[in-house]
Amino acid sequence: MSQTVFCRKYQQELEALPFPPLPGKKGQEIQASVSKPAWEEWQALQTRLINEKHLNMLEPQAREYLMEQLERFLDNQETDQAEGFVPPEQ
Repeated sequence: MSQTVFCRKYQQELEALPFPPLPGKKGQEIQASVSKPAWEEWQALQTRLINEKHLNMLEPQAREYLMEQLERFLDNQETDQAEGFVPPEQ
């Protein structure tokens, strides 16, 4: 049976991440409070933001921007969206 965590985003017990997704304390905090489904959803949004906004991940401002968007996403606040993105039909 897989480990579970009370997910900060979905406010319920869900499958936990198998390892910290980021180095250091921040990664440990995310592993302890964010579910695998929420992290996968974040990764998809992050990829769209990086691609559509042409972010250079070598620039500290781009990394700070993504961390701000991550916090907003996990707190169920409005996040920036990739312009022109149309979600696939269910």
